[in-house]
Amino acid sequence: MTEVAELLRSRIRDVPDYPERGVMFKDITPLLADPTAFTALTESLAELCTAYRATKIVGLEARGFILAAPVAVRSGVGFVPVRKAGKLPGATLGQAYELEYGRAEIEVHAEDLSRDDRVMVIDDVLATGGTAEASVQLIRRAGAQVAGVAVLMELSFLGGRQRLEPGLDGAPVDAILTL
Repeated sequence: MTEVAELLRSRIRDVPDYPERGVMFKDITPLLADPTAFTALTESLAELCTAYRATKIVGLEARGFILAAPVAVRSGVGFVPVRKAGKLPGATLGQAYELEYGRAEIEVHAEDLSRDDRVMVIDDVLATGGTAEASVQLIRRAGAQVAGVAVLMELSFLGGRQRLEPGLDGAPVDAILTL
């Protein structure tokens, strides 16, 4: 494990039985509160965005916003929020997707993306892959290209990568930490 990965892992707190019994929640607030760790994470994600020639960064609600916005600033590219349905004003493009127990929908302002954009999707966790997969579909429906997907941590035992990769047409999926 790299020095950066060790630092980041050491700043993620396990919270048992949250938000429900049997779930081990990965709390990243200690990482965000540590300027050295947060800077290291931002730099690592920005390096990926530069390597994949991203022109825009999409951050997924809600913790993905916290990570993606400073990465966009550091990379010198635009930030586009992907929000839960009904949270963005004006005309939006929506995408419904399946959750473990039900359905959800995310939206984006399609005019914030163009066919010339190479979009990097950034989030805190890749779990089952549903939200990331829906965001990739939204990006493509808006006419933009997907440069890649990058997350702080991948919960590999939930199979999100396997769900996500077929729809990426060769775009990479990167996780700073794999748990």
